[in-house]
Amino acid sequence: MTKYTDIGVEKHGHVGLIEIRKPPLNFFDVSLINQIADALEEFDNDVEIRASVLAAQGKAFCAGADFSDPKRQEQEVQAQTDPAANLPINHLYVQAVRIFRNKKPIVAAVHGAAIGGGLGLAVSADFRVTCPEARFSANFTKLGFHPGFGLTATLPELVGRNNAELIFYTSRRITGEDATKMGLANICVPQDQVRSEAMKLAQEIAECSPLGLISTRATMRAGLADRVMAATNHELAEQTKLRATEDFKEGVKATAERRVANFKGR
Repeated sequence: MTKYTDIGVEKHGHVGLIEIRKPPLNFFDVSLINQIADALEEFDNDVEIRASVLAAQGKAFCAGADFSDPKRQEQEVQAQTDPAANLPINHLYVQAVRIFRNKKPIVAAVHGAAIGGGLGLAVSADFRVTCPEARFSANFTKLGFHPGFGLTATLPELVGRNNAELIFYTSRRITGEDATKMGLANICVPQDQVRSEAMKLAQEIAECSPLGLISTRATMRAGLADRVMAATNHELAEQTKLRATEDFKEGVKATAERRVANFKGR
């Protein structure tokens, strides 16, 4: 298999395991998302693999983008100067769409926080196993920002339009138990059992016909990657506009200082 720097990749019988290894918070960047997409493509090309588990080391499943990292933000600004133009091949959202184009079922083991784009990554999986301690949040509006990672397309399909609106408009953190009740997660178990339960579900899936799985999943997710691509194009344009506002700077600062932001609407 390809050598990876930010993830670990293993095979367990007919199940592939991808482990994010950027603890404690597993902030993502273009490189991480690209590596996950590459690993999923490897699994697609491996006839022995029938399903996969996406898990993570550390405290969080994935805390999304690190808005406190000036270098990363500078790269994002450069990549977003003309959102109407074709995105560079290494843009994070281009790599994110690749994840949605994979062919085999994915189970996300969400043992901790899935925040912002990290929620988008969790939702890219077919199923989510979680625990009461986990937190799911699309915290974009508290940052003075717009949702991304295709969440405006994927989240309403998962929890319903009105629940998605509630999650977006409040930026609230949802517990693993409440996430399971609303359909955002499928199974809720004690925290130390999240990964093993995710592997158990993936192994159950892998007992089925590989050709039947690929065919059925293609039917169930028909057009999803294209909808996500259209969504990320729009999300990026909105994010580019909001990134230049005073409110965005205040939202990032307030979040870092763990206080309520003083937004001015400009």
